[in-house]
Amino acid sequence: MFIGAHVIFYTRDAEADRTFLKDVLGFAHVDAGDGWLVFRLPPAEAAVHPTTLEPRQEVYLMCEDLGRTLTALEDRGAEISRAVTEQPWGLLAAVRLPSGTELPLYEPRHPTALGLSP
Repeated sequence: MFIGAHVIFYTRDAEADRTFLKDVLGFAHVDAGDGWLVFRLPPAEAAVHPTTLEPRQEVYLMCEDLGRTLTALEDRGAEISRAVTEQPWGLLAAVRLPSGTELPLYEPRHPTALGLSP
């Protein structure tokens, strides 16, 4: 039924953030026309969390080794905007996109759905 998920980042500097995703994060991409890049992301999973606040969505990139990932990203010029903290569910940090948007990264310490068959 479903073939994938499409994630959208609304940003004040789309060109700079596209360059960051392409050159710093190293995501493969296609040009959908006129420089409109669409990036291939790693496998994904979705979770539903309760809230008493306004409903929202969040995007996190999952890492096997968060420390090694942050070092590699810093070597490519990424700004680490949130230092590693230990959470009940794993390790959490973030990098800043050129537009100023923060992109959270985490190393899960919980079972993941990534290896499940469709």
